[in-house]
This record gives sequence, C-alpha cells and structure tokens, in this order.
Amino acid sequence: MHADTNSLLILDSVDNTNNYAMGMIRAGSASHGNAYFAHEQTNGKGRRGKVWKTDKGKNITLSIIVDPHFLAVTRQFQLSVAVSLSCLDLLKKYAGDEVKIKWPNDVFWNDRKAGGMLIENVIKGNVWQWAVIGIGININQTDFDVSNNFLPVSLKQITGKDFDVIELSNELCCALLKRIEDLKNDGYENMIIEYNKNLFKLNEKVKLKKDNIVFETTVKGVSSQGKLITVNAIERQFGFDEVIWLRE
Repeated sequence: MHADTNSLLILDSVDNTNNYAMGMIRAGSASHGNAYFAHEQTNGKGRRGKVWKTDKGKNITLSIIVDPHFLAVTRQFQLSVAVSLSCLDLLKKYAGDEVKIKWPNDVFWNDRKAGGMLIENVIKGNVWQWAVIGIGININQTDFDVSNNFLPVSLKQITGKDFDVIELSNELCCALLKRIEDLKNDGYENMIIEYNKNLFKLNEKVKLKKDNIVFETTVKGVSSQGKLITVNAIERQFGFDEVIWLRE
C-alpha cells in the first residue's frame, strides 16, 4: 500500500528504495524527479556492498530518479557533488555549520556520520539515461549499531527535537532538483568550490588505509574529477574506493 504526498510516493515497506526506483525505470514508468520514500527497508544498501539498517519510520530513506542526459558519462562525479550539496542544504538548515561533506559519499556532523548516498546508473553505450539517487539520513533514530568505523548521529541527537521525516524528504527532493538545475546551467565550477569549502577534515591530518597500509596525511581538497587530494611528503590523489577512512 502507498499514498501520494505531492511528488513523493510513500511506500510502507520495500527491500530498498533504489531497487524500487530501478523497477520503475525498467517498466518504462520513470520520469525526472520521481521520488520514493519507504517507512521500512528490509534490505537497505550502501556503497561497496554494505548493508544499511534503519529503524522503521524514523529516518529519510529515499530514492530520486533523475535524467542526467545533459552530462557525459565521464562526468558522473558532477552529479555526486550536486547530491552532496543538496544534503548539506538540508542538514545545515537544522544542524548548523558543523555539517560537512565527507568524500566521496557521506555527510557528517562533527566527526559522526549523519547520512550517505548511493547513486546507481542506467547507461547504454555512451548515453547516461537515468540515475537513481539513494539517500539515507538519520533523523529521529537515537539507538544505533555502532560497529561501523565512524559513529552515527541523528538530527534528533543534535537538536533534541523530533522531525517529520516526510516533510524533510520533500525538502530534500526540492533541494536536490534545484542543485541539478544549477548543474545543468553550467554551475559546476561554483559547486565544486562550495563542495571543497564544506569538505570534512579540510586541511587536517587524517588516517587512511590503502591496501593493507595505514598512513597519515593532510586533506587538501577534491579535484573537479572527483579525486581526493592529500599531502604528506608529496601530494597524492586517490580515486573512489582506493582508500578507506579510519577514525582517529
């Protein structure tokens, strides 16, 4: 069972919203801006095959279908920047300037994870036909599985207040679609500057792990192509999934 709230489709329970959105694309029923919120995900997923667990009805569990045909397939990181900034727009409004973007796909408050994203694509030949943007943000949950590398945090823990997750999901959809319009109108140059200004651990030392080697380095930014730039003895750049962040 489900009901419409503006442009957002509200689902009681699905395996995960990205799969549901992909099913709509396969059925030929997808349009730019279609969005799906689930009160419950029985098999939520993150990047690198990770499982994302969330208490029923307490958080943003959302997928949005977008038409990215205006971008070349080689420019996928630009969409990631737009999505990250839309999450920043929402969380900064309620949690303040301590909200940062952690490369490549998370949003943090101080040193704790507030949310993340997973973008899955439909590409045929050289044409980027569809992107499904899955976003999970901790809103009202206060009890978490803390086995992950970084401790989670919710908006309720930050502010002491309860929030309407449907209302916030609608706000996030609007913020995202606006950011994508900005991107479409040649706004990427300004967006990557904004992204870097709000980068987690910018100009700070961090511990990273590459293969089985742990090393300390200083975060200097993210390139326009999406590589993490760090400096220790020399400047180095790392691609997605090339390094793992370690908690101090």
